[in-house]
Amino acid sequence: MPSRRRPRGLTEEDRAVWAAYAARVAPLKGRAMPVLPAITVTPPPTPPAAQQTSARPSAKLPPTPIAVGTPPAGLDAKRWTALRRGKLRPERTLDLHGKRAQEAHGAVRGFLTEAIADGLRCVAIVTGKGSTAEGGVLRRELPHWLNAPDLRGLLLGAAHPHRANAGSVHLLLRRMRT
Repeated sequence: MPSRRRPRGLTEEDRAVWAAYAARVAPLKGRAMPVLPAITVTPPPTPPAAQQTSARPSAKLPPTPIAVGTPPAGLDAKRWTALRRGKLRPERTLDLHGKRAQEAHGAVRGFLTEAIADGLRCVAIVTGKGSTAEGGVLRRELPHWLNAPDLRGLLLGAAHPHRANAGSVHLLLRRMRT
């Protein structure tokens, strides 16, 4: 059975996409942009159901939830491994031992906001291991607090710095653009 080969060259649609991309690029000094024949491609009509669901096409999707010890999307493997193994040293630490959940929640929010304002990159939050098999209240609640809409955008990743130390969490913070 003979194999079907794809015809050489660009299709009309490929040329239209390339022309749209090339129109945004400035040529190098002394070079001129090659003249391509004008091609108009009409996009296929969208079904009515799809038009209703995309009422806000420019809206950004919310960031994926952060889980302690799970590699987040968008973080390179080298940085994740350094965070997970404790190679990234925290620049500031918050110890929540002896605090009630409500006090601890406020302390975490203030701590992270202040750390971002100070331009820190890695911080640690010590919750303690807890006395029960599932861990303490603070250890259980910390991932929920970190996934709050106002805090989730500040974090890149969260990991325990060592397998044996589940009572501490290192957080990699986003750099704020000025």
